[in-house]
Amino acid sequence: MDKIVIYTDGGCRGNPGVGGWGVWLRYKDHDKKLKGAEQNTTNNKMELTAAIKALEALKSSDISVDLYTDSKYVIQGINEWIKGWKSKDWRTANKKPVKNVELWKQLDVLNKKYHVNWHWVKGHSDDPGNDMADLLANQAMDEIG
Repeated sequence: MDKIVIYTDGGCRGNPGVGGWGVWLRYKDHDKKLKGAEQNTTNNKMELTAAIKALEALKSSDISVDLYTDSKYVIQGINEWIKGWKSKDWRTANKKPVKNVELWKQLDVLNKKYHVNWHWVKGHSDDPGNDMADLLANQAMDEIG
């Protein structure tokens, strides 16, 4: 099975504020960079959006994905919390609605479509993939103002 390596990052200037997301996809000798931004959003929404946009960009479901993010929110959400949320009709342990539920639902569908291995990487630690995703997210925020 072919393997693609993806780095994602999201950020926000103010929380809420201007937010951006960046994605760097690497497959064999090819790479693709994606970015986007929104006004009046949150850091967590941008982290989730980056992961969603990365997986949406894949052309084949017959591929193994190593997805790297510096967001513990995304890692814990997709690997731990989501099972409980779904069993409680998208409610937290405190019976409150899950924040960003529509984004979590999108990510859940995409996570099932692909064989995704989720990896946490420390942000701003000179990891080239994380640095590129961070740069793309910041470029997107600069472009939107």
